[in-house]
Amino acid sequence: MSATRIRRRTATVALTALLVPLAACGKGDDKPAADAAPTPKAVNLTVLAASSLTDVFKTAGAEYEKTHPGTKITFSFAGSQELAAQVKQGAPADALVTADTKTMDGLKAETGDATVIAKNRLVIAAGKANPFKIDELKDLADTEIKVVLAAPEVPVGRYSKQILDAQKIEVKPVSQEPNVRAVLSKVELGEADAGLVYKTDSAKSGDKVVTVDIPDDQNAVASYPAATLKASKNAEAAAAFVTWLSTPEAQKILQYAGFQKA
Repeated sequence: MSATRIRRRTATVALTALLVPLAACGKGDDKPAADAAPTPKAVNLTVLAASSLTDVFKTAGAEYEKTHPGTKITFSFAGSQELAAQVKQGAPADALVTADTKTMDGLKAETGDATVIAKNRLVIAAGKANPFKIDELKDLADTEIKVVLAAPEVPVGRYSKQILDAQKIEVKPVSQEPNVRAVLSKVELGEADAGLVYKTDSAKSGDKVVTVDIPDDQNAVASYPAATLKASKNAEAAAAFVTWLSTPEAQKILQYAGFQKA
């Protein structure tokens, strides 16, 4: 074999040796990295929540969606007793937050373990400028004052009856409403002179009403338990949201809105 042919064969072998590992690298690049983060699964959660959580949960829900890509939360707000009826009727939902433990306790067959995520207290919401100069509970007994309360089967209505009965104050409401927002609306619109509502709701009204605080020894504490629903088709995601409600991040949002620490 000539020296020229030997040199050509040597060059070919060397080039082949160089290209083989490069080809191998190219094939490897076509495969996804073993530790690549999976794309978050899109989940739509439906959360049934007490009316008094309307504003704060809209803020909390937006924050949760921002920090949990792929999760979309839809809230359905109503009186706790109405939410309980929806759950018993099999309404499609993933989690429930009520304004009292009694309502939640009545749904143990339909829910997971409940955790109290916040607390609240009652105040007197008086009409703009407070023309009747209401400054304590006993003033609500004045028959010239149009007082509106929530119905007794509604948590805030039950708390209202509790504190009025404890002080032996008889109030004849001009109407009994299905939730706390309806009570507040009556006062805001001037259809009632005063009503008993949660402190957080009255605070959201700004100058539409005058808030009259009720001393702690005459007041009632409202607890807000949260739980997943056993019928949820998104059990893991629902549990994650309920757990998140007790985190410092969520508690900061709740307390900024005026809710008390659980």
